[in-house]
Amino acid sequence: MDKVSFTQMKDGTKEDYDFLTEHETDYASGTADRLLKALVELDESLSGYQVTRLGHSLQSATRAWRDGADIDWVVSALLHDIGDIYAPYNHDEYAATILRPFVREQCAWCVQTHGDFQMIYYGEHVGADPHKRDVYKGHPYFDDCAAFCENWDQASFDPDYPTEPITFFAPMVREVFARAPYDPSHVQPGQRSPLYDAALAAERRA
Repeated sequence: MDKVSFTQMKDGTKEDYDFLTEHETDYASGTADRLLKALVELDESLSGYQVTRLGHSLQSATRAWRDGADIDWVVSALLHDIGDIYAPYNHDEYAATILRPFVREQCAWCVQTHGDFQMIYYGEHVGADPHKRDVYKGHPYFDDCAAFCENWDQASFDPDYPTEPITFFAPMVREVFARAPYDPSHVQPGQRSPLYDAALAAERRA
């Protein structure tokens, strides 16, 4: 079979859908490499900063890694702005949707809301509410997102910061996106893991 037999989904057979499932599974296995390619395309995204959007993403992930963060945090920091090209008005939700099946709920939530949390740094200068994050007060991950933004996101626009290249992070991205989607052992609903590990940070910075 090269193509399905139907022109309307309701007319499909089991053979058709078995065929499609095989192809879709094969296609999904390439998600990590497509995301890595999309990261490179961030260099064609919004300009005007002292680093490119790719540079910002790599720097955010580098800071996370050097702070001893685990792989979920590092990959989330790397991909947090992946939506800038295609979803400039809700890039945070776009990125979280990509990550949510594969990383801890904690990390996906922080990526999803980081746009609102970042507003504290510049909202007053653009006529927006700098305290937009306050709507999330009391949420279990509130402090995590605040730290994510303070230490990894808003700080990562420094052209002189020694940043790791995309090849350094590629194996981590492939590892995360090779996971079974929505596996509870990875998504870990309601669980919190620290953003930092002092011992690991010291080892990585040595």
